[in-house]
Amino acid sequence: MSAAANEPILHERREGWHRITLNRPEKLNSFNEAQHLALRAALDEAAADATCRAVLVTGAGRGFCAGQDLGDRDPARLDDSLDLGHTIETFYNPLIRQIRGLDMPVICAVNGVAAGAGANIALACDIVLAARSAKFIQAFSKIGLVPDSGGTWFLPRLIGEARAKALALTGEAISAEQAADWGLIWRVTDDETLMEEAEALAERLSRGPTFAYGLIKQAIQAASSNTLDEQLDLERDLQRQAGRSDDYREGVAAFLEKRAATFTGRAKR
Repeated sequence: MSAAANEPILHERREGWHRITLNRPEKLNSFNEAQHLALRAALDEAAADATCRAVLVTGAGRGFCAGQDLGDRDPARLDDSLDLGHTIETFYNPLIRQIRGLDMPVICAVNGVAAGAGANIALACDIVLAARSAKFIQAFSKIGLVPDSGGTWFLPRLIGEARAKALALTGEAISAEQAADWGLIWRVTDDETLMEEAEALAERLSRGPTFAYGLIKQAIQAASSNTLDEQLDLERDLQRQAGRSDDYREGVAAFLEKRAATFTGRAKR
């Protein structure tokens, strides 16, 4: 077995984008502290890489992520020292904020079960593709917990309060097709083509106007808490920034010259 096979995260640097793979397949990629730290370090590295303009996150083996490794948070073993609020504040909340705050598209390829925090980490990404065999499960209520990692924020905004409550209260699994039909994710693919389609999307986005992509993320993520007037003002301010970018200059030139644009992803030289 190679050294990489023992790492909690596999991090591949491609031309223009990074692929990050959760790598605890024997545990359905459930999170322990080492995997949390490795994933956040990989995302930090992608953010600091001036050549990286998209990130693809997926899981090794037969599942995307089963959420928290409960062996690490067993009340019988930890007794009164167990503080799940501390776990969330230290690990899950910073991860969700990091994914949402990246100034580039984050694609998630859900290659199997996405349960608990694993489901909500997927939903925090910008574009979610799922294999036809994938399932999404808000498994928290089955062990007496509340959805975390943004679950109570993402679910009602994506699928409405009625469906959000039903999924959270029953803990029932929904298929990838149902998730797509409800608007929980973007697209379902055949299992054998999931990674091909996800990598093609990462490559496509890595050649796009990355600065504008970051502004688009800001605008859409702010919309749920803004009034219309606030959102109109935000659009004005962000468009002002986009309009001064090298990518806008190149996009207009390419349109007028009837050629494909060559974006650099930069605000300005």
